[in-house]
Amino acid sequence: MVILGIETSCDETAAAVVRDGKEILSGVIASQVPVHSPFGGVVPELASRMHLEYIIPIIERALGEASISGADLDAIAVTQGPGLVGALLVGVSAAKAMAYALGKPLIAVNHLDGHIQAAFLADEMPREPFICLVVSGGHTALYRADAEGGSHLLGATRDDAAGEAFDKVAKILGIGYPGGVAIERLACGANAQAINFPRSRFDKDSLEFSFSGLKTAAANFVRTHGVPGSADSGPAGTVTLEDFAASFQEAVADVLVEKSILAARQCGLSNIAAVGGVAANGRLRERLAREAAAQNLRLYLPPVKFCTDNAVMIAAAAYRTWQRFGPQPGMLEIDAFSR
Repeated sequence: MVILGIETSCDETAAAVVRDGKEILSGVIASQVPVHSPFGGVVPELASRMHLEYIIPIIERALGEASISGADLDAIAVTQGPGLVGALLVGVSAAKAMAYALGKPLIAVNHLDGHIQAAFLADEMPREPFICLVVSGGHTALYRADAEGGSHLLGATRDDAAGEAFDKVAKILGIGYPGGVAIERLACGANAQAINFPRSRFDKDSLEFSFSGLKTAAANFVRTHGVPGSADSGPAGTVTLEDFAASFQEAVADVLVEKSILAARQCGLSNIAAVGGVAANGRLRERLAREAAAQNLRLYLPPVKFCTDNAVMIAAAAYRTWQRFGPQPGMLEIDAFSR
């Protein structure tokens, strides 16, 4: 079964052609990072306008790289939500138009289900059920992914997502966007114990997250001490910009890893996965691998290119939906949902 996947939930316009949920025939992404970088974050109106500009060329390129035409498709899949509603509407409108014009079934995909499905794009597919940490700019949550293809929410963030905290702290430091990439680059080789940033854990059995306190602590440090100087320019013995970045990154990783391991123990499962844009962070991947091995758990991490928003995961998730439910009537009437 050949499916065209379309993803426009935030600031990436993506299209991909995937056969049987695993064989990737093409995968194309148009990034909007240069557009949003001057603002230190995604500007929804600009994102929607860029999707309008990119959507048709990206779909045409995905079909071209897969060496197929629209007539060769078995179905079209699109991210319905959650995400930025204006951005989502661009993808949903394009997918509905194509499905109607070509007479193909339309499959609506939840963006978070797409991220969970990215775990199956690893070299070795996870054994279900498994614990899945979904961690990105808009989402931080733990799910139990079940053998029948469904998922059950175990705990989520009460406020900021981890990726959002990365972006906001990077903006405070003036080090660029995306914040996670900038902070990880600075943190490499620096002292992660230089600043004792807070970790919000709630009670010992809680699987919920909170990063607003950490973000506030970072902002207060800068308000009190100013933006730290770099290792090359700051006085010896002081906290450097690199140390700040490493300490902040470590505080985020600590909580994400601890709660992922806790979820596996509470559910009695031995398999865990991490997906989403923040799952591309090298320090988080390193910490997860180390802690999983220490706890005799099996860890599944998709390639970094499938952690950030992409259409391959949307097409793959649509295939699983098709296997479970078959074609669904009324799909041409779907609308985007932001939450």
